[in-house]
Amino acid sequence: MAQGLLNKATLNRRALITGRVLSAERIVPPPGCEIASMIVQARPERLVEVEAEIVALPGCEIHGRDPRGKLVVVTEAPDAGSLGTLLNTIQSLPHVYSAVLVFHAIETA
Repeated sequence: MAQGLLNKATLNRRALITGRVLSAERIVPPPGCEIASMIVQARPERLVEVEAEIVALPGCEIHGRDPRGKLVVVTEAPDAGSLGTLLNTIQSLPHVYSAVLVFHAIETA
């Protein structure tokens, strides 16, 4: 009997870490989305270009800028994996020195 219960309720580490609930039928993501802010350091002379590239990405907005090359980016993503991909995308943009996550929250519906 204990073996039958073990097979029905197997936890998946990835589902647990990403905040998804694992059931016998399927993985159900929590309602809502991931909200984050990042500080992006870029070449000051290319700041306008970098800002345009970031704003073109889905869910990204610029909420602050410093002429010395810093941008405050606020973004919204459906899950933590998408948020990580977005951070990597910004870090890989030409003329970006670094992109650092400074705030992260899960918004529930």
